[in-house]
Amino acid sequence: MADTTAADFREQIARIDRAIAETSKLQEETRKFVAESHKLAAEQLKLSAQQQKRAVEAMKAEREHALAPWQIIIGAMTAGATLFGAGVALMKVLGG
Repeated sequence: MADTTAADFREQIARIDRAIAETSKLQEETRKFVAESHKLAAEQLKLSAQQQKRAVEAMKAEREHALAPWQIIIGAMTAGATLFGAGVALMKVLGG
């Protein structure tokens, strides 16, 4: 009877040791999973910031593209007015 009780205790102790080992293994796997999840979340935030930056750059390029013809028109009008003014000044010098 004493041998049976001792064997039962050894069996229970072995079962507890296996359960503790399994729990430790699961805790380590959980820690790795959480670390990987944090890493992926940080990468997602980084990609989101890059996407937002690219969207702002695209809007800026679109705005510049829309204003380009007006810049050419205004530049041409300024150049024409300057040439007209120079011609008038030259006529005054030569004419009078």
